[in-house]
Amino acid sequence: MKRSEVQVGSKVLIVQKKDQQSGVLTEGIVKRILTKSASHPHGIKVMLESGFVGRVKEVK
Repeated sequence: MKRSEVQVGSKVLIVQKKDQQSGVLTEGIVKRILTKSASHPHGIKVMLESGFVGRVKEVK
């Protein structure tokens, strides 16, 4: 996943740190992009408007 594919305001599915084992996804709107590099092998880390932080698995 590339950082350029994720925009502030996009609806995304993320996996939170606590859910990495189970693979449970959380849906929300991107408030901030936390990953500085252009890409990351495990997904771009974002903060959702709800306050949850996780890595993007899918952009809706």
